[in-house]
Amino acid sequence: MGKNQEKTNVMRVLEQKKIPYESHNYLETGAVSGLDVARVLGEDPDRAFKTLVTVGKSKEHYVFVVPVSKELNLKKAAQSVGEKSIEMIKSKELLPLTGYVHGGCSPIGMKKQFVTIIDESAGKYDRIMFSAGKIGYQVEVSLADLGKVIRFQMADIAE
Repeated sequence: MGKNQEKTNVMRVLEQKKIPYESHNYLETGAVSGLDVARVLGEDPDRAFKTLVTVGKSKEHYVFVVPVSKELNLKKAAQSVGEKSIEMIKSKELLPLTGYVHGGCSPIGMKKQFVTIIDESAGKYDRIMFSAGKIGYQVEVSLADLGKVIRFQMADIAE
């Protein structure tokens, strides 16, 4: 853990479940986009993931985790969860729904566990990196360990 780094709820959840993780802090860098974050941390942007929250035609919410170097393919994402269509939720809906703000959304520790799909490209890496639940912080964990904390499936959802 970096010096002067506070713990986020995501880190607390990982520690509670005794899951090994590495944390990264990019507060001082001014990085905003996922690509910038990966660059300032010297990480492969295909191994750094962003967490996107969507709503389906059925009004169910879904979480998709895709590399910061790619975009979510809404058609493939909808197919992966058996929806006719899905769309991104509005930024203002994110905090009340998940407990997270835009740019600090993590698949771990949301107010409610939503169906979560991680892009299959994550399977190529020993560990993936994603938001630690607060802007300026990232955590890195293996998919096997992530599976001990949240339920997820893998699918081809990015483009």
